[in-house]
Amino acid sequence: MRVLGIDPGLTRCGFGVVDVAADRRATLVTVGVIRTPADMPLEQRLLAVGAGIDEVLDEFLPVSVAIERVFAQHNLRTVMGTAQVSGVALHLAAKRGLPVGLHTPSEVKAAITGYGSADKRQVGTMVARVLRLDEPPTPADAADALAIAICHAWRSGVPGVTGGSRPGVAAGGALTRAQEAWLAAERGSRVARRP
Repeated sequence: MRVLGIDPGLTRCGFGVVDVAADRRATLVTVGVIRTPADMPLEQRLLAVGAGIDEVLDEFLPVSVAIERVFAQHNLRTVMGTAQVSGVALHLAAKRGLPVGLHTPSEVKAAITGYGSADKRQVGTMVARVLRLDEPPTPADAADALAIAICHAWRSGVPGVTGGSRPGVAAGGALTRAQEAWLAAERGSRVARRP
């Protein structure tokens, strides 16, 4: 399963493509950041980010796209830019008929580290470990995009994995500590979204 993960942002939009095998082993395909200057008109920034995502989709041909779900933040301008970039990414995936998964930051952190409140350093360290890299990808937006892609693959279920769409059931049907924490974070986000 090849997944494109996107950490949406106007100044830095992180992207990462991973291949995830039936045994949940993840391999890095590509990772990077699409940058736009703050003094560029908004529509041009969105166009540039869209062109960058388009190139990644065309070159690496993922079968699924995962995007960090826009979460409430104190800075309204940051939220708006993130939401606008998410919309561009959703549009590009839909245009290609690709399924899209939206994941909250706590779901991603719990999937990767086993702890829904992990910091960026912890996420980067675990991404490097999962992908067997010598060091975490930089900047953090790139590592976050890879974490989103890995989370999505593990959550969606890779064809051939015992346990169907459950997030990577370990041998014997038991969940690891990280998987249990991830499921708890997912349940918590569902409860928080209810009216």
